[in-house]
Amino acid sequence: MGIGGISIGSLLIVLVIVMLLFGTKRLRSIGGDLGGALSGFRKAVKEDDDPRESLAATVVPQDTQHSTVRAERSAV
Repeated sequence: MGIGGISIGSLLIVLVIVMLLFGTKRLRSIGGDLGGALSGFRKAVKEDDDPRESLAATVVPQDTQHSTVRAERSAV
């Protein structure tokens, strides 16, 4: 018995059908893209260790915020 009640033979048949439909080059590129996306996600999660630093970078000082609102109102 395989994964979730699916036998190894069934999994191999599905793998062969997928390879025939997509081809090995496309499957290789899909695998590379998926691996790159996962590594980018892991890197982003590791970079966000200290949430106080990331919050400080996103907070806009009040003086800049008020001047932007005045500029937008004067433009209207």
